[in-house]
Amino acid sequence: MIIDVHTHPIFYKDICEDPEQLKFRKEQFGIYKQSPYSIESVKIEMDYMNVDKSVLLPEDLTTQSGGCIVTNEEIAKLVSLEPDRFIGFASVDPYRKDAADVLDYAFKELGLKGLKLHPSKQRFYPYDKLLKPIYEKCLEYDKPIMFHAGMTWQPDAPAKYSHPLHFEEVAMAYPGLRMCLAHFGWPWIHETVMLLLKYPNVYTDTSLLHMDNAKDFYEQVFTRNMGPLWIERNLKYQVMFGTNSPRFRAKRLLPALKGLSFRPSTLENILSGNAMRFIGGSEQRW
Repeated sequence: MIIDVHTHPIFYKDICEDPEQLKFRKEQFGIYKQSPYSIESVKIEMDYMNVDKSVLLPEDLTTQSGGCIVTNEEIAKLVSLEPDRFIGFASVDPYRKDAADVLDYAFKELGLKGLKLHPSKQRFYPYDKLLKPIYEKCLEYDKPIMFHAGMTWQPDAPAKYSHPLHFEEVAMAYPGLRMCLAHFGWPWIHETVMLLLKYPNVYTDTSLLHMDNAKDFYEQVFTRNMGPLWIERNLKYQVMFGTNSPRFRAKRLLPALKGLSFRPSTLENILSGNAMRFIGGSEQRW
């Protein structure tokens, strides 16, 4: 099984009926030339790369930008159309007065399986007391958090908010909170690795950008910036496969990942096992 833990369904045709909303998404996400495509085409691409499930991520920018890139309700709609292929996460703007109620509804009524937060785009530091009710709500429902970490391509999103070191106090204060620092926190690879070593509740994913090509970039990060056996010997239960689609695609990232000569058991953990533990917790129900 292969699970892509990091996809943005901003161009899925079933939620692209409103031209103004689509324009807002393109401007806020920073992808301007793509057009809506059908879920059937998404499934064909998934099948081509043997991707069984994709985690769909929304983004609530209510107080910062006046809207959502994708809403929780839209995520729930997409999951209802393809419940065997899609896993839906929620999002909430931490500055919303009703943030806790939004999460109650998302987890209890919409059945969403986790939370996506983007410190740079939503303009907050992860350790801010503002986040305490949100973290407690995720613990209450046993839901993980997918954090953006490191560089972002999205406009108007300063990287300073998403430096991996800003997440350490959260990992310390909430040891039962499963949290993923997406994109390996690039360019702060070593800081991300440090957190993974210290905190078993911290995960990361492989949805890194690639400035040249995915194969060369993965080799640089995973065999030179990091020791070639760091993941095998120390991190094999905390790294998950993710693409950051539609910005990057599985057809480039998967072959690059498989070309790194991981042991079969380690590759299996990266491609699905770690995602199952991250999303489902101890019971792995999702």
